[in-house]
Amino acid sequence: MAVNRLQKRVALVTGGGRGLGYAIAQRFVAEGASVAVMGLHSDSVARAVDNLRSYGGTAIAIVGDVSVEQDVSDAVGKTVAEFGRLDIMVNNAGIIAIGPVIDTTTETWDRLMQVNLRGTFLGCREASHQMIAQGTGGRIVNGASGAGRRGGALIGPYAASKFGVIGLTQSLAVELAPHGITVNAYCPGHVTSTPMWDRIDREMSSWTGQEAGSAKLAAAREAPLGRAGRPEEIAAAVAFLASDEASFITGESLLIDGGLVRF
Repeated sequence: MAVNRLQKRVALVTGGGRGLGYAIAQRFVAEGASVAVMGLHSDSVARAVDNLRSYGGTAIAIVGDVSVEQDVSDAVGKTVAEFGRLDIMVNNAGIIAIGPVIDTTTETWDRLMQVNLRGTFLGCREASHQMIAQGTGGRIVNGASGAGRRGGALIGPYAASKFGVIGLTQSLAVELAPHGITVNAYCPGHVTSTPMWDRIDREMSSWTGQEAGSAKLAAAREAPLGRAGRPEEIAAAVAFLASDEASFITGESLLIDGGLVRF
């Protein structure tokens, strides 16, 4: 693992209390960044920060909902108040619902859009204001999905929200380029050890009538590499996009899925 690529950088990671977000925060502190971990639940973000500090990392916990404008503004403000700046924004927080589009309630649709798309928009906007004011550029990295490049059955609202994240990423990359801010997205595929995949497996089983664990097993076999992804593999790609090594990459949506989606 490359070390210290993020030395003296300050990052804010949403949805950082567990799953992919925590793996990203862990990778960031390992590479020298100070990290603000934002999450909806105080217990998970506190536990994450305690763990990061036990590894020698510098981290703070911020409780908030990414779909709430004031919460996101406050998160950026608290990060800057603690660390003096913001160099990297990772809009990782996201939720999913499983089921046919024709059975999806407007409440479910709206909540997915609020968290996955509105939350990413708010994170991008608030981080951009701070980075532009600093005048030293920055990195915005948005959590999309392989489902944001290819839709599929039972994930219609989720796929729509992630397609939206990629469109927003591409547009912002053009708008923020004059300020030296790059904007990219990462598109994980089938990282079945996360809490989100626990829910996917449970709800897929409910809809299909298959045994618990079947969806995870099928997902692991689907990619050409023949296995599920690992959180640390996603985190490594995000750390690259956040580093100076990716300084000439912007507007991209990087697939990290074992070859599952190939375009």
